[in-house]
Amino acid sequence: MDEPQTESQAAAVDETQLPNSDTFIPPSVPRDALLSGASSRYFSPVPASLKPSTPGDPSTAPPCCLGVDEAGRGPVLGPMVYGVFYLPVPLSDPLLRTAHHFDDSKVLTPAVRSSLMRALCTPSTDLHASCGWATASLSARDIAANMLKPAAPYNLNAQAMDATVDLIRSVYALGVNVTEIYVDTIGQPAAYQAKLQRVFPTARVTVAKRADSLYPCVSAASVCAKVTRDAALEVLYDARGEPAAAGEGMAWGSGYPSDARCVGWMRGNMHPVFGWGAECRFSWGTAKDMFEGKGDSVKVDWPVEDDGESKLTDFFVSGDNGGEADELGTWFGSSTGLEAF
Repeated sequence: MDEPQTESQAAAVDETQLPNSDTFIPPSVPRDALLSGASSRYFSPVPASLKPSTPGDPSTAPPCCLGVDEAGRGPVLGPMVYGVFYLPVPLSDPLLRTAHHFDDSKVLTPAVRSSLMRALCTPSTDLHASCGWATASLSARDIAANMLKPAAPYNLNAQAMDATVDLIRSVYALGVNVTEIYVDTIGQPAAYQAKLQRVFPTARVTVAKRADSLYPCVSAASVCAKVTRDAALEVLYDARGEPAAAGEGMAWGSGYPSDARCVGWMRGNMHPVFGWGAECRFSWGTAKDMFEGKGDSVKVDWPVEDDGESKLTDFFVSGDNGGEADELGTWFGSSTGLEAF
């Protein structure tokens, strides 16, 4: 995974990336990495108020709660984004829920999500002064390549768990005193919680269904993940140079297989050799079935590569009889009968 961008490195993206769109592009969407198909991470600056009073000793920093959520687990197009969000425990409800009305990103309008994200990225706001956040964007290319490994495939649940653990560890490494961790579940909450509790024994870990509605820090993490994914899709679409339909946005819709616009776009934009671009998860059944079933797609039979290794018995076959003799019976010379004795 690429090195995380700093806020200053990504600041120009919002000003230059989509000149014909009013979509807010957060610094967690690095254009070059995105268009190349690479995964990426972004970490906001740690607010001064959350840094340790004794340098190098995180226990002297204010105790923080940290929420984790994702966006884009099921789509065939675009990245899967994991977000983490942290702030002092006493501020969680009054700042996030009461003052700014954070909620599960799915129940907020795109305009509200964008406004909250913009506030997080604006230095003069109370959110920027008191909160930190980070994202890990797993690209469609990397998700598919990992899942399609011929030996030891790296499934989506494992990729998601590793992204979660990596983000939390990185926040600890920044000196943040995380004492409570809240996570929206993958699968069974109890098993997931037990695993994370073993990895982070000093924090109180809570994994729950619908955590993005129950815990404000998870709601905020869901907004960071959702806005990052949606902006990434717009950047990918804009790079293709295709016009957006008036009032309908991108021709490929939401990128989910259940979206008829997405499926229609994929059928009409499939290259016979390469399929689609960096936006597509080739490991998804939607893409595989469409590519394998379309009549004008080019079928390629890849030859089995010779690894240059030989069996020991290859050296024991006589060249005089075309290799038909017993492999071991003649390796010491020509065979003899009992009359020789």
